[in-house]
Amino acid sequence: MTPRALKTPPALAQAWAPLQAQWRRLAAREQTLVLLAGALVALALLWWLLLAPALLTWKTSAARHAQVDAQLQQMLQLQAEAQQLQQAPRAPAVDALAALRGATGQLLGDGARLVIAGEQATVTLQQVPAEALARWLAQVRAQAHATPLQARLTRSSAPGAAPAWDGTLVLALPPG
Repeated sequence: MTPRALKTPPALAQAWAPLQAQWRRLAAREQTLVLLAGALVALALLWWLLLAPALLTWKTSAARHAQVDAQLQQMLQLQAEAQQLQQAPRAPAVDALAALRGATGQLLGDGARLVIAGEQATVTLQQVPAEALARWLAQVRAQAHATPLQARLTRSSAPGAAPAWDGTLVLALPPG
């Protein structure tokens, strides 16, 4: 099929007719200026709609890639920790309670009171340093296989002082 064989639809031909007549009335210099203005508008649209977003994505891709890699490493570390906890031999309930009592006395000191009821332990905290609480939670999870069920904590430290917590933690103890 040759280009001449293509027919313009009548409605389109009627719409183009006034534009073509106006184009023919323009001087050669004006036609050149209109073409240059159209090319400039087309280039601006090309930049704003296609190139600028792609360049921005390309520029930020390295930082985004590093961020996703860091998240992946953290997730892999958490997965390894979870697998290690799942594969760790379960200590008898007596040993778990001893580990819980020992960690509470050693890491939380006088700022914590431990009450054990069945397969749950409730720890009441008063002015416990945040760092000590974090270490205690990690140790209790690893050694006593206790998992937090509920936490009601409020920050109790003065502004500018080291963070401390008041409140209660309810832990599930391993069945025994």
